[in-house]
Amino acid sequence: MGVTKLIPNYTYKDYLNWEGRWELIEGIPFAMSPMPTPKHQRIASNLNIQIGTQLMSNNCSCKVYHPIDVKINQQTVVNPDLLIVCDDIEGHFLERPFPFAVEILSPSTKVKDEVSKFNLYQEFGVKYYLIINPETDTYILYQLGENGVYQEHNSSDFIIDENCKISLDLQSIFS
Repeated sequence: MGVTKLIPNYTYKDYLNWEGRWELIEGIPFAMSPMPTPKHQRIASNLNIQIGTQLMSNNCSCKVYHPIDVKINQQTVVNPDLLIVCDDIEGHFLERPFPFAVEILSPSTKVKDEVSKFNLYQEFGVKYYLIINPETDTYILYQLGENGVYQEHNSSDFIIDENCKISLDLQSIFS
């Protein structure tokens, strides 16, 4: 008889009791530490300013958040580095698909962001997923296709929703 390996499986209810910053992906907790590097924070700030300015100047109802709990299901809660939401968020977390997610890679989150979160956001119906690599000053932007699969998006123009369009200079976020 083989040995059974027990893997802890946590839920959103458990997550609510944890101290510090965590993500929960398919019942497995991931610590969100150490704090992001100064370059990571500068990129997030530059992108936040660019997105926020465009959303306000277009007078659309969408807003940029960073970070906020996104509850995918009872066993998955993630905190994108930035996200755009076009409806009011009731309560302390978001429980529905949103149009735009950004993850800024770090050595400790690279695989999770490029694989686990890629698949989560795709399945959850996030329209655009931007992955930024601060080590190489590069990014990859994906758009959800009609078939529900991410494809590379090679434009700087985004239709967030029917009332909100933005155009970003993504190279400038690295300066």
